[in-house]
Amino acid sequence: MLPLKGVKVVDLTTFLATPTTGRVLGEWGADVIKVESAKGDPGRVNQAVVFGMTASDDENLGFDMANMHKRFVSLNLKNEKGLEVMHKLLADADIFITNNRTKSLAKMGLDWESLHAKYPRLIMGHGLGYGKKGPEKDAAGFDVTCYMGRGGVFGTTVNRGDAPMIPTNGYGDFQASMFLAAGLLAAYIGREQTGEGDYVTCALQHAGIYALSTGMVSAQYGNPYPKSRTEVNNPLNNVFHSKDDKWVVLCLPEYDRDWPRVMKLIGREELAEHPDYSVCQTVNDKGLAPEVTKILDDGFAQFTREELLKMFKENDMPCEPAQTPLDVYEDQNALVNEYIAPVPYPKGDRWCPTAPVQFELNDSLALEPTGMLGSATADVMKELGYSDDEIKAAIEEGAVTEATPLKVLQGK
Repeated sequence: MLPLKGVKVVDLTTFLATPTTGRVLGEWGADVIKVESAKGDPGRVNQAVVFGMTASDDENLGFDMANMHKRFVSLNLKNEKGLEVMHKLLADADIFITNNRTKSLAKMGLDWESLHAKYPRLIMGHGLGYGKKGPEKDAAGFDVTCYMGRGGVFGTTVNRGDAPMIPTNGYGDFQASMFLAAGLLAAYIGREQTGEGDYVTCALQHAGIYALSTGMVSAQYGNPYPKSRTEVNNPLNNVFHSKDDKWVVLCLPEYDRDWPRVMKLIGREELAEHPDYSVCQTVNDKGLAPEVTKILDDGFAQFTREELLKMFKENDMPCEPAQTPLDVYEDQNALVNEYIAPVPYPKGDRWCPTAPVQFELNDSLALEPTGMLGSATADVMKELGYSDDEIKAAIEEGAVTEATPLKVLQGK
């Protein structure tokens, strides 16, 4: 059984963060109806170009990864009939999700206050950039600016003296999508107890700050960021370069216990009991982290990545490769646990990450390609009680749009 079977979600979203919330709810069984304008979610056209991917009606994984498990309706919300259809959708929906700006929603009467007055049981989920308060509440927000920049991620995770990390597109978006999904499901449980829907928000800036919790709380105790990898508090929690020009990640939080073991593995037994290097507190008190890191760097550089992984794993010390997406495609643990799954396209399967929550007693939907803009407009309108003649008239009026090929949206 799908855990959210019977839950109806209306999705008025674009780009990545909040659309992916809808995808996750759909993956868990909710009936997700995505509402788009006649131009469509810009993600249909723009994402593939930004991600260096191709896009067609047969294969558009840059869009699909945030929009699988949805039915697609195209409404003109500036048109009276189009807005009427939208309200019929909302009237019996459980959840409404959007990342439209509050000002825009208010003009259409789709803001929280208006909807709560009409549909008190409806839960509204709002993906935001900077939050629902303050002068920036209606500012445009993207993960690279709100999450990575203002959320502190770029400035905190940089190796001091270098340029900030270059994240994959949507790095913060996909995390925020799960935060919002969690909040919506909490509100759904609350609604079942009280009968009243709630307004659930997740701001990208907030999501970035939350993800940096350890840095956020420790900085006020004198733990400064950004750090250099040569000056970390525990040099055995670090990344190291191998002989074959690859990176490995070592995580040994019990420094004093593991230092002698590491020295033996890299052939520096004479340093195993060194009075300055073998005690983490002494390393920090004397500012010896750069010296210790140099010893480790030289030691690791003697071995290939596979040799390092083998000898550390044989000694039960956590050490892993710093993998790229192409590495993950071949990671047997990721495959056997279905952390990535194939999406069947006419020209062959493509890999896509699955939602990072799994159930023992319930199922999740298999990954499938999405449909065209407006591909479910007529079907959904029929479910809402509109006749064929009314649907035809609405299409001719421009109030709704039927199935539209991607080439039309691309202006080809």
